[in-house]
Amino acid sequence: MLHAQDSLLVLVDVQEKLASAMHNRDAVINNTVKLVQGLRVLEVPILFSEQNPKGLGPTVPEVRQALGDLDAVTKLSFSCCGEERFMKELQALNRKQILVAGIECHVCVYQTVADLINMGCEVQVVADAVSSRTPENKAIGLEKCKDAGAAITSTETAIFELLKKAEGDKFKQILKVVK
Repeated sequence: MLHAQDSLLVLVDVQEKLASAMHNRDAVINNTVKLVQGLRVLEVPILFSEQNPKGLGPTVPEVRQALGDLDAVTKLSFSCCGEERFMKELQALNRKQILVAGIECHVCVYQTVADLINMGCEVQVVADAVSSRTPENKAIGLEKCKDAGAAITSTETAIFELLKKAEGDKFKQILKVVK
């Protein structure tokens, strides 16, 4: 079970040139925005990466807006864990429950997930907020993540699991996010 005080979102490479080629792009971007907005309401920290932004462009505008003033970790390695800055920020946050979303599921998402699990983290992949260019590659990516030890979740499942109860101001804010 996820707990807000122990959790972190790692958002992998949701960039313009990559996203335009993704299967089910609009749904994935919409779910990613909901996920980011929901976790910000719940005060769950977010780390996000951009793979070679000079070549692949910045994070898509809808997601970038939801992220607010957070700074991207620029990377060239497929796994976020291959970047020194990412590892320093991850260690500083000291969270062991990690939600992972982004693209591409069978490459950068999977390799990040595998590395996080090997470091002893409890990882959940947000299936409706990941994609690849083909549905087959997304399915392979999710299967490899699961085989590595990750749990599979969805945007709303993760948000409501973190929220815990249907009361208060945060609940009202979350209802606006998921509708």
